[in-house]
Amino acid sequence: MALYFEVVPGTSVATRREVSRLPAAGLVSGSLGRALASAWLVLLLVPAGSGLELPVDQGTLFDQGVLALKAGNLDEAESAFRAVIEQGGELAQVHNNLGIVYQMRGQHERAVVEFREAARLDSDYPAPRILLGASLLALGRVEEAKVSLEAAVRLAPGEALAHRELAKAYERSGEWAGVVDEYRTLRRLAPDEPEHLYGLGQGYLRLSETCLRRLHDLYPDSARSHQAQAHSYRLQERPDLALEAFERAAQADPTLPEIHLAIAQIYVEQKRWADARRELALELDVVPESAGARALERHLRALEGASR
Repeated sequence: MALYFEVVPGTSVATRREVSRLPAAGLVSGSLGRALASAWLVLLLVPAGSGLELPVDQGTLFDQGVLALKAGNLDEAESAFRAVIEQGGELAQVHNNLGIVYQMRGQHERAVVEFREAARLDSDYPAPRILLGASLLALGRVEEAKVSLEAAVRLAPGEALAHRELAKAYERSGEWAGVVDEYRTLRRLAPDEPEHLYGLGQGYLRLSETCLRRLHDLYPDSARSHQAQAHSYRLQERPDLALEAFERAAQADPTLPEIHLAIAQIYVEQKRWADARRELALELDVVPESAGARALERHLRALEGASR
C-alpha cells in the first residue's frame, strides 16, 4: 500500500520526488499493519505557489517528522506533527501524516480523526481518503470505507492503491460486481501485475456463485435453475443426480439449448449409446446447427465402431 507524505517547498527536505522503503515489520499490528510494513512510502512534493508553504520553523518540524516516520520513530514523528499543528500549521498534509503515525500503530480510531480532518482541509487531496478507507476497513466500518474510497477513485482515477482498497471494501460487503469493476481497472493500470489478474478471476467466480444462488432463490423451478444445479452435480461427479436435474430442465423448457447435449454426454460416458443417440437427436431438433452436438455424434460413431 502506498502512503503519501507531502513535503513543503522551502524546507530542508530536497524538493524532489523520493521513494523509500518502510522500516521492518513490527511497527504495526494486524493484517493492515503487515500490508503497511512491506509497502512503499511515496513522498509527493507540493508544487510551488500552491499556498501550502509552512513558515521555516514549522517546516523544519515537519521535515523532522517525515524523517522520523521514515526511520520508524513513531513517537518522534507524532511529536513533530502535533507541534506543527499546535503552532498553527493546519495543513491537510500534516494531519495526513499524523494519521499515518496512528495507522501504523494500529490506532485506527485516532487515524480516522486525522484523515477526516485532512480531507476536510483539502477536498481535492486523495491520499487521506484512501488511508481513511483503509483504517475504516480495519475497524469493520465497511459502508463508511466505501464512501471514502469511492471519493478517492473519483479524485485519482489513475491511482492503483485507491482501486485496490475499494475492491477490498466491495469484497467485504459482498458486492462482487464492484470487485470485478475495480480489478478490471487495475488490469488496465498495471496489466503485468499477477495479483490483479487473480483478483479479477476471484471476483468473477464469486459473482457467478452469487448470481446462481440468486437464480435458485428467486426461480427455483425454472429451467436455468435446474440446469445450473445439474452442472453442479456433474462437477461433484454425481451423474445420476445430474441426469435428473437436466431432465427437469428439459421438462421446464423443451426448447432450451444444450440440455439434451449435456444428457447425451453423460450417456456417452456411461456407454449408453442408444440413449446418447436419442438425446443428440433431440438436441439437433432444438439447435440444428449445433457444432457441439455434431462433434459428439461423430465421437459416438467412432466409439460404437471401436466397440464392435
